[in-house]
Amino acid sequence: MKRAYLITAAVLVAGTIVSASASTDSGSKASAAKAAAAQNHGFFQPTETTTNGSVTINGHTIDYVAHAGTLVVHAQGYDDAPQSKAEAAKNPDAEASIFYVAYFKKGEKPGSRPITFFYNGGPGSSTVWLHMGAFGPVRVVTYDHTHTPAAPYKIVNNNNSLLDATDMVFIDAPGTGYSRIAGKNKEKEFYGVDQDAHAFANFIEEFLTKYNRWNSPKYLCGESYGTPRSAVLSWDLQRKNIDLNGIILLSQILNFDLSIDGPQNNPGIDTPYEVALPSFAATAWYHHVLPGNPQHLMPVIKAAEKFAMGDYAVALNQGSSLSPQAKLNIANRLHQFTGLPVSLIMRANLRISGGVFEKHLLQNEDLTTGRLDTRFTGPSMDPLSKSAEYDPQSAAISSAYVSAFNYYAHNVLHYGKGMTYKPMINVFKWWSFKHQQPYEAFSFPGATNVMPDLAATMKRDPLMKVFLGGGYFDLATPFYEGWYEMHHLPIPNRLQANIQYHYYKTGHMIYVHEPAAEKLHADAAAFIRETDNESK
Repeated sequence: MKRAYLITAAVLVAGTIVSASASTDSGSKASAAKAAAAQNHGFFQPTETTTNGSVTINGHTIDYVAHAGTLVVHAQGYDDAPQSKAEAAKNPDAEASIFYVAYFKKGEKPGSRPITFFYNGGPGSSTVWLHMGAFGPVRVVTYDHTHTPAAPYKIVNNNNSLLDATDMVFIDAPGTGYSRIAGKNKEKEFYGVDQDAHAFANFIEEFLTKYNRWNSPKYLCGESYGTPRSAVLSWDLQRKNIDLNGIILLSQILNFDLSIDGPQNNPGIDTPYEVALPSFAATAWYHHVLPGNPQHLMPVIKAAEKFAMGDYAVALNQGSSLSPQAKLNIANRLHQFTGLPVSLIMRANLRISGGVFEKHLLQNEDLTTGRLDTRFTGPSMDPLSKSAEYDPQSAAISSAYVSAFNYYAHNVLHYGKGMTYKPMINVFKWWSFKHQQPYEAFSFPGATNVMPDLAATMKRDPLMKVFLGGGYFDLATPFYEGWYEMHHLPIPNRLQANIQYHYYKTGHMIYVHEPAAEKLHADAAAFIRETDNESK
């Protein structure tokens, strides 16, 4: 996104959470590698390790097989036209080796068992966060709303894993994690809204073939930038004749014109200030800076929503024609919802960006609130700066996630020793936000908006269901922004019934708060069971 972008030593393994045994079928691996080499004259070859483990969910133990490996995909336009060895040597086409970890419950028929593909966002983020924090069979323990102490970190059984409802595939985007790209114009070919979705669509198609999962109920689960990826990807998959049972969207942003990150750079578009206000109010409530110190959160949020879409929106729409007295009246009401000084609100012309809010909410205490999760705070880098310089939430937990995954991958999955795992990469030097919407003849060069993609998928498959989850304390993708987008999808009103809404008292990464993680698991598992068609 803009400022901090969406994302997003010794390790103690509690008890005997997982047991692992590497596959020793070297003959079949050699044959597979030889066959792959005959078809691919590029840089990469598929890889795989196989291990066994178990996870306990709500008192029930589930045995599983874990496959960690890579599949090779090519850039758009090159999939069906592999080059000769001579051509590849002179001018090799761009390709990506995409890393994944798949968990299959033992004793299930692959033709009927649901399968869900997970990915984080960024763009430029690996999927370590959903893998080690939300739904994988193990998770890393972090503090709920403050900085987690340095290593050693604990890896424990994940009682909130979704393996009780679905098989799982965690995918690292091209260039992130253990995924790599190579070849001619490799960054241009993979780093963009459409290029990225194309690579994921090809990966899923290959995965379904490799593991005989074509007849499984299929789901996508994306977080943050993973939500616009899901919208575009769902359309790409449908054009490959791959219908989805459902899409799980966590911390959604589909229309980048609605982002509260840097809206001052897009004058004339005031909606970002309106849809962020309920999250401002929730944050101010959490930190006890609202006038009157109201006891309950939900009445504050509902009042903020009503004001945001009512008097506040009317005032902003008037622009410079708003009278000085009316402007002061709105500033006073914004103070009631944000706790910010009226003088600051007036200087900001009633328009408070996310960065300004995070920096100034607790400025008297010289603290900056988090962006991904505003419950977190940290010392301000520069007390005199206009907006926040860093995200205290990201700083508080990132080391734990990355350290724990490296240990887990090397010692449990037996993958990646000697390799560098890249949790985040900077793709914005190359990233193209241009997007060709469904049924359009060319890519639109403005701010990315993939609402038409999700709408087109839902209209072409009116049985597909959508799950929207958000955190009240998220300023990377405010929860009400997602609500607003869904209620403005260009779909028939009857299809609105296909969308579920779930909100939690947490931030962007819903699962860092244990009660929210438990509720998210229950909600997502119920969504899958309701839509897998196994009982129909």
